[in-house]
Amino acid sequence: MIEARELTKRYGDKTVVDHLSFTVKPGEVTGFLGPNGAGKSTTMRMIIGLDSPTAGSVTINGRSYAKHGSPLHEIGTLLEAGSVHPGRTAFNHLMALAYTHGISRRRVDEVIELAGLGSVAGKRVGAFSLGMGQRLGIAAALLGDPAIVMLDEPVNGLDPEGVLWVRNLLSGLADEGRAVMLSSHLMGETALIADHLVIIGRGRLLADTTVDDFVREAGGGGVKVATAEAGKLRSLLAGPDVTISSSSAEELLVSGRNAREIGAIAAEHGVALYELTPQSVSLEEAFMELTHDAVEYHSASADTERKAA
Repeated sequence: MIEARELTKRYGDKTVVDHLSFTVKPGEVTGFLGPNGAGKSTTMRMIIGLDSPTAGSVTINGRSYAKHGSPLHEIGTLLEAGSVHPGRTAFNHLMALAYTHGISRRRVDEVIELAGLGSVAGKRVGAFSLGMGQRLGIAAALLGDPAIVMLDEPVNGLDPEGVLWVRNLLSGLADEGRAVMLSSHLMGETALIADHLVIIGRGRLLADTTVDDFVREAGGGGVKVATAEAGKLRSLLAGPDVTISSSSAEELLVSGRNAREIGAIAAEHGVALYELTPQSVSLEEAFMELTHDAVEYHSASADTERKAA
């Protein structure tokens, strides 16, 4: 488990991470999201001791990274896939890491196979494609069979098969009871993998919630219903916590009842439905709405561009 408490990092008069608190729990994939410049990389660097907090603390399984005698057994990380000596082979790179942590050659062979690097293990890393480099970085992160895995943009450069492999891998690690922290700009992929979200902007916590709750709250919920008997259905669905609006004579937008309840009530009273669609937004849309004011640079809107033309 990773626990950050009032974690703060300043460089001179610039605050990059600002009193940030969150927990990455075992058995879950936690998506760590934020726009560029939000402080994600700095936070992850502080987790593994590459940067020191100005204030606050962050622990890995109850202790700081520096106090773990064999940290690769506690947390496996991928922050910079390219930070490997280009003249080393993939096998030698992993063996060098293994030697420093008392890890066997057998485990090196296991992660090479797991990452699909068997055919290129003897090749120099400098000749690797971006996707192969990512696979090597993930193999290194898993080398110590850690209880926690923290990956930054793990699917960067991977082909569709590789993306699916990462998705299944991370879900499997969480199912084994490991804590998984995933930072990514790919919202659609994060929505498929993550159970929980920690979203930051300008170094501050913006949201700490489940994926489903975050998307539902951003979308306002509601169910779109189409029927020729809209008036009758409106009366049937009415209640103290139910809000119903309409955009046409045959369409209703219902809040306060889910699709199953609406369908059951309509069937019970013989009301034929042409459409019954829960309304929601994508994770990307919800993320963009939440972080709009935390983005460092905004491109000109289409309207602005049209006016300038």
